[in-house]
Amino acid sequence: MTYTVVSQVPYRDRQLLDRASTTYDPKIVERYLQIPDKIVPKLQKYTQNLVDDYPKRQVGENSEPLKSNYAKALYLAQYLKQNYRIPQDPLGLERVPDGEDLSSWFLFRCEGKSTSCEPGGYADHFVTTYTMMLRSIGIPARLIVGFDSGKFNPFTGYYEVLNTDAHALTEVYFPDLGWFAFDPIPGHPLTPPGVDEDQTFSVLGQLWKWVAGWLPSPVTAWIAMIWSLTIGWLIVGMAWFFGLFNQGWLGIFIGSAIAIAIAFCGWLGWQQLSKWRYRQWLKKLSPVERIYQQMLAHLRDRGISKHPAQTPLEYARVVGSTRPNPIGSLVTEISQSYSAWRYGSEAQHLDRLQQLLADLKKEKHSNSIFQIEERFTICYN
Repeated sequence: MTYTVVSQVPYRDRQLLDRASTTYDPKIVERYLQIPDKIVPKLQKYTQNLVDDYPKRQVGENSEPLKSNYAKALYLAQYLKQNYRIPQDPLGLERVPDGEDLSSWFLFRCEGKSTSCEPGGYADHFVTTYTMMLRSIGIPARLIVGFDSGKFNPFTGYYEVLNTDAHALTEVYFPDLGWFAFDPIPGHPLTPPGVDEDQTFSVLGQLWKWVAGWLPSPVTAWIAMIWSLTIGWLIVGMAWFFGLFNQGWLGIFIGSAIAIAIAFCGWLGWQQLSKWRYRQWLKKLSPVERIYQQMLAHLRDRGISKHPAQTPLEYARVVGSTRPNPIGSLVTEISQSYSAWRYGSEAQHLDRLQQLLADLKKEKHSNSIFQIEERFTICYN
């Protein structure tokens, strides 16, 4: 299945987050600082000690204490990553005892036990514990679940998301800034991508990573060398091109001619690419839908665009009233067949529809774009 998703990516400005207020709306406090009473004393003491002992753990580094909630959230997530593990044998992990709180069991189950006890748990154990730790020291947090972006396939242009990409994250609330995600799971990025990251040539970068993953090291090294040489020659060529404009009128003329030629080739290439992408899009449609979309594109090129508010039959009536037969009748028959298939699930004769489309493309259209736009304005405005 294919989905189109629009994501609102937060802007992660470290300075703004460090200066965020610690005064929260009562509704936020009531909902996102909830924590079982029986685990509060021990969990709060443990978490607060970690935060207070931060300067002592930073050997040879800045020993200033953690002042902002953002800094505390980063540190606690990193602490869990470095000191707890996901077991290599998931089936070998003991179950949480009945009546035991998950966060307490996760953090303290190895206390007083032999060194063979490896602290840690499943991925969702990390996120749950991290959320409770933040809440215990007064930082509003919530657990969210969903899917990662998966792997980008450069040949299809889609991200391939599998069931194994499902995981949980913790979101922390900062007044006036909103919710920001943190990932305490080992092996995962500490924070998910945000708009503060440089996305220039990101698709090319993903394409290269995908290709490099399938190639042996000597081949990737050779490709990297070719890429470096290409960039070098490109820089030299750009310097030569701009240098032409400093060589008098002849240089300006030559430079302008080259620029026009490059622009024309670029425009021509873009047109061909657009046509190719359109053909690829048509191939993904069902046969009846494909014929109808081709009819719309043909009429749109001749100044008769279908408004999104129009139904297929309304559009056919407008075309029929502004175009002489057989154009109007051809469009009407195709639209009626499409509506019967689309909304009534009625089977259609594809050969007949293809012949109607071919006949429509053979007909000459008079230039009545202004007439149809005027009629549409009267009907819909």
